[in-house]
Amino acid sequence: MSELLNKYPYLLLLFVILSIFLFFLLIIQRLRFSQKLKEERLDAVKRSKAVIGGLTVEQMAPYLPGFPCNPGDARFVGKPVDYVAFSGLTEKGRIDEIVLIEVKTGESSLNDREKEVRKAVKEGRVRYEQWKWKE
Repeated sequence: MSELLNKYPYLLLLFVILSIFLFFLLIIQRLRFSQKLKEERLDAVKRSKAVIGGLTVEQMAPYLPGFPCNPGDARFVGKPVDYVAFSGLTEKGRIDEIVLIEVKTGESSLNDREKEVRKAVKEGRVRYEQWKWKE
């Protein structure tokens, strides 16, 4: 080995420089990974807060200003729509109309299933069924 180093003295220097370079490259990679992990965790917390806030508003929606019907007329369903409201039932004792209500907060928009429900209602693809279970 010493013969090799005597014959090629720059070989050791090249090895040391390459080792230092790889060491710093490894440190930079770990720092990038650590930063990305931190950002992803912050994003996950932010999304979680948004979901929890949305769920809270969904449950409180009938009691907030601007809700499209009397809170007593609304029944929470959750999926694929948030509420089915029987407008007029509480105050008049009769149903003027049935309203499907989807509650959204912030920048959220309808998902594909909610859009399908809206489309079915607009196209009149809604019906009433009575089902009786017989033993």
